[in-house]
Amino acid sequence: MRIQFNDEYLECTAGLTLAALLAQLDRGKAGAAAAVNQTIIPREQWSDYLLREGDTILLFQAIAGG
Repeated sequence: MRIQFNDEYLECTAGLTLAALLAQLDRGKAGAAAAVNQTIIPREQWSDYLLREGDTILLFQAIAGG
């Protein structure tokens, strides 16, 4: 299955969860936020969120400020 992760195309296995992908890439650190197809996925749903062919994932660091 082909997905886009932070503007790079990746091949991965079908049935992969968002949490599993981020673990494989060593990118699911504290303070990270993820959006799939421009929708924020809460961290507590990462283990249940199944990725699909063509998904676009954006991972970014959440920043607090004022």
